[in-house]
Amino acid sequence: MRKHIFNPGPSVLPVEVLQEASEAVVELNGSGESVLEISHRGKTFEGVVAEAKALVKELLGLGEDYDVLFLQGGASLQFCMVPMNFLNESETAAYADTGTWASKAIKEAKLFGKVDVVASSKAQNYNHIPKGFEVPGTAKYFHITTNNTIYGTQFHRFPESPVLYFADMSSDFLSREIPASKFDLIYAGAQKNVGPAGVTLVVLRKELLKRIDKVLPSMLDYRVFVENDSLYNTPCVFGIYVCLLTLRWLRKKGGLKAIEKINETKAARLYEVIDRHPLYKGHAAKEDRSKMNVVFTLSCPELEGAFLEACTKAGIVGIKGHRSVGGFRASLYNALPLESVTALCEVMEEFAASHQPSSKERVSGV
Repeated sequence: MRKHIFNPGPSVLPVEVLQEASEAVVELNGSGESVLEISHRGKTFEGVVAEAKALVKELLGLGEDYDVLFLQGGASLQFCMVPMNFLNESETAAYADTGTWASKAIKEAKLFGKVDVVASSKAQNYNHIPKGFEVPGTAKYFHITTNNTIYGTQFHRFPESPVLYFADMSSDFLSREIPASKFDLIYAGAQKNVGPAGVTLVVLRKELLKRIDKVLPSMLDYRVFVENDSLYNTPCVFGIYVCLLTLRWLRKKGGLKAIEKINETKAARLYEVIDRHPLYKGHAAKEDRSKMNVVFTLSCPELEGAFLEACTKAGIVGIKGHRSVGGFRASLYNALPLESVTALCEVMEEFAASHQPSSKERVSGV
């Protein structure tokens, strides 16, 4: 029996994708070869890459002025690859610090140039998205992290930028409709909504390549990968193939408009339970709550072990919170079925009914 998988990443994949991928491991489309054995420079895999690129652009509503790359190294490599390509020592990049991954991106950017942190919620343990800030027109580019996996916050309105606009969308990429053409470069680890761990997607405006004015290592140069259609070195062949299957699944579901409605339903159902029971407390400010990562704690921390045990008995896995916040985190990525959210809500309802905190506990949080 399949479990209810709330892992923050690598995350749940569509069952039909897993089934088709497993068949391709034995033989890909009657070719007599496993997808694990095909050449990354053969026509079969070139077709996989071409279709996957086209689907990403179709889903985002982007035209031929954008390119899509399938790289390796995760979003963490992009933290340094972005400034390495686009920031010089005498220049300043603007960053919004909204969580652990944004902070790591800032740290890497400082190796290549100056960084202006134009907004931060660090002092409040990243429990909200900063607002009312301005991006200086003198900055080389502006960088945001659209969804903060650990803290459960998300940009629901994207701030304006008078300069190049870059975004780490690792944990909400292709989960909702966005004005994609607003951004000059988007990057995302595939392992949340697009495929398995090991693949990183980069969507960039082609015009950006003209702005790279320095000699770079080939493996860290966007120009090299665009010129070689993501195939400069041996790519993650199987991972990209699974991404293709997931992209097909997403299009068949109705694209971003349809999946956004499903994701909103899942998040609303879970947040309603959290808000109704005093035992549960959401970490993020309500107006900034993530639709992808629902982070909450218990007003009685000593009950955490019992709650986790109740979830485990119900076949619910992957909800233990990150050490930075504690408590619990339910990741509601695209492929997580509504039935899994219902199962978690039922456990939470039953647990709250049998563990009502006293008035003193509600006030003190002990």
